[in-house]
Amino acid sequence: MDLGFKGKVALVTGAGSQIGFGKAIALLLAKEGCDAIVVNDINLDDAQKTVNAVKALGRKAIAIKADITKKSEVQEMVKKALAEYKKIDILANVAGAILGTGPFADQKEELWDKEMALNFKGTMLVTQAVIPGMVAQKYGKIINISSGSVRAAFGVSTYSIAKGAVEIFTHHLAKGVIKDGINVNCVSPGWALTNFIKGDKQEAEKRFLPSTPIGRGTTPEDIANAVAFFASDMSSDVCGQILDVTGGSTL
Repeated sequence: MDLGFKGKVALVTGAGSQIGFGKAIALLLAKEGCDAIVVNDINLDDAQKTVNAVKALGRKAIAIKADITKKSEVQEMVKKALAEYKKIDILANVAGAILGTGPFADQKEELWDKEMALNFKGTMLVTQAVIPGMVAQKYGKIINISSGSVRAAFGVSTYSIAKGAVEIFTHHLAKGVIKDGINVNCVSPGWALTNFIKGDKQEAEKRFLPSTPIGRGTTPEDIANAVAFFASDMSSDVCGQILDVTGGSTL
């Protein structure tokens, strides 16, 4: 099936982890026909590994190091991407992290600030930087990444709260830019054995599997498939939607 990716340029943030959602998204978009992938990560060496994997598929790719919580670095990243490929058709806002947990009374203000910046503000900054080019070309696909934890609370988690804000941002932005030919949607992953799971993987499975009807964790490929749909021309009439890809763990 032709997803309409021929000639398209995609920017994927947080795509350095070799077991993460970002790399899987970058590779699937490349496999399905995107002409070029801009790979962003705070770790340039890891981003380059993903670039090498994309190039092995016969597509163009560049790695750009940028801290998405800093506006100046985001603007410079988008400037470099446009200098290299002239446009950005698809943006996948993947970068994020769980930085801390624990009882609410013991949580630190500085950690709240960091988690909100990385998981919410960063998505807004990168989106804001690419929107003008998309408006000018009357075409764009923006896919944000939320979290199933928004609907399956595990205590007061700033990560989950930030991801809830991403979903609200998705709704509001989508309505404002659909007239410009820009589709904004969001994928909400379930628990996955990526770098987000800290500590022993078997312990994580013991914790989460009982409440997961499908009987396994969400895979990077599961999320990549959902992102590819929202990034494709098949989703031209889809606007402001939050798609849970959780194996039923949020039911």
